[in-house]
Amino acid sequence: MIFSRCLRVFPSCIVTPVFLVALVFLVSCTAPLPESPDQLHYPALDFQLPEVETLVLDNGIHLYLKEDNELPLVQMTAMIGSGGISTPANKIGFTRLFGSTWRTGGAGDRTPEELDEYLDQLAADLSASMGPYTAQLDISLRTEDLQKGVAVLGDLLRRPGFASERLELERLQAQEHLRRQNDSPGAISRRLIMAALYPDHYLGYSPTKETLSAVTRQDMVDFHQRYFAPNNLWIAVSGDFDRENLLQVFEQTFGDWGRQEVPEQQIPPIVQPESGSIQVATKDLSQTTIVIGDLGLTKDHPDQYAVRVLNYILGGGGFNSRMMREIRSNRGLAYSAYSYFQVGRRLPGPFIAGTETKNVSVIPALSLTREIMVDLRNNLVTDEELQLAKESQINSFVFGFENTHSVVNRQMTMAFYDYPQDYLARYRDRIAAVTAADVQRVAREFIDLSRQQIVLVGNSKEFRKGLAEFGLPVVDVNLD
Repeated sequence: MIFSRCLRVFPSCIVTPVFLVALVFLVSCTAPLPESPDQLHYPALDFQLPEVETLVLDNGIHLYLKEDNELPLVQMTAMIGSGGISTPANKIGFTRLFGSTWRTGGAGDRTPEELDEYLDQLAADLSASMGPYTAQLDISLRTEDLQKGVAVLGDLLRRPGFASERLELERLQAQEHLRRQNDSPGAISRRLIMAALYPDHYLGYSPTKETLSAVTRQDMVDFHQRYFAPNNLWIAVSGDFDRENLLQVFEQTFGDWGRQEVPEQQIPPIVQPESGSIQVATKDLSQTTIVIGDLGLTKDHPDQYAVRVLNYILGGGGFNSRMMREIRSNRGLAYSAYSYFQVGRRLPGPFIAGTETKNVSVIPALSLTREIMVDLRNNLVTDEELQLAKESQINSFVFGFENTHSVVNRQMTMAFYDYPQDYLARYRDRIAAVTAADVQRVAREFIDLSRQQIVLVGNSKEFRKGLAEFGLPVVDVNLD
């Protein structure tokens, strides 16, 4: 009908492809538009977990492979299954110094300068790091340089240089960072909250000039000899490679590296603080950084899914969270407010909530945050909050698989940490199964105002007296 009407209006027009496209557009514009976004309908999300090939070489190296020929690039992550968790208290800082010196200290027959120059010639991007439980190398390079890149990994894994001059340079940089550690209120609050949550523990320690000075090159050599072995090595490879050629290259590089006995790293237990406290770090600032912390859970805890939903509603959901809505939008006490639960892989991770506000607003902002937490303990969340939180968690899940290497790396990491094989496959279903009663139950378990550790960094003269209303001991921190 519309087509014949157009011909009557434009009797001499020629029906061309362009005309037809314009006509279709006009027809589509006549369809009724929804009155609100709630009336929009989309097809159900169909998502399948990407498959990653896994195999174990004869000497125990675990390989995780996924080809992606979109670009002529290859990414590799090599992970040693031991980290800095057992570092003694008098050598805190070893983790940082090991990672940086491992990368910059040369390898094989190459000096530090020669290795840097060689990587520049390959246009390769190489980094190294150490965490509590692993030490890791990451390299990205062109497909045509794959064999050379694997050879570099082999040198770094089997014959690292740990050049003394590079160690001293890294130590000087770490000490300079230490000298400036009180410049940022955010850095101060993070340091203090972790020390309060993990007293006398690796996870709560911060390096000092003395502990950095105590780290030696021999410490790095000893760690390498103790823990670097093919049967303690996981490697993830993604990108444009030929599988058979890759396996041949790995055999040439690592085939003569024999298994060895690797001691199990001792993980010091956590002793949870008996009661909460308020630490006050006074700085002449116009606003105060507020951080509230408590211990959370590990990946093995069955309530991690309910906790994720709880966190979204509390402060992890941005403008959809209660903290942002009440503290910023309704009261205007702060520009932002947030919370997060870090699910620990071996030990309980921290549960953190925080905001920044004017010094005179510290007491109202802190009181309001705790009131929101109490309400989550005492009352069920609304159906709308629950549904939004679950849908957000489920829909955002797929974005963790956009990058091919992140897919392979995640599969490797989850295998190393002994995640259940169906963890990813059932993740969305387990989030969807969370009820309002579940959220209230985990709020009662993980939100306890009497044991919370609170850190305030700002001009305490404007709020110090008001802290008495929270019923927690107040400790003044000397930042010098």
